[in-house]
Amino acid sequence: MTRPRWLPALALLALAALYALWFRGDRHYLAVLLVFCLPPFLLAIGHLLRRPKAPFWAGVFALFWFAHAVMVAWSRPAEAGYAWGGIVLSVGLVLMTSWPALRARFGRKRAS
Repeated sequence: MTRPRWLPALALLALAALYALWFRGDRHYLAVLLVFCLPPFLLAIGHLLRRPKAPFWAGVFALFWFAHAVMVAWSRPAEAGYAWGGIVLSVGLVLMTSWPALRARFGRKRAS
């Protein structure tokens, strides 16, 4: 069973939308857009265009987004809902982008 190719791109776009909504009233909103919203948006486009490095970089950036969301969930309870959304989306991205390698490494071997 294969997963849809558009699913990681959808998760990346959801993550960009989450950060745009999360920090919508911030006085440094342009910086938020450049640091937190632009990278997942560009990676989603790269994934939809089937760029070979896009899943790798999405997984690497998802680790950063995960760490940020965990720190916010721990230190600012008022923003915990947004942070947990970021945690779920970033863990999902890591799993989606790593799944082909995990399946190749730990999957059943086919008889020749």
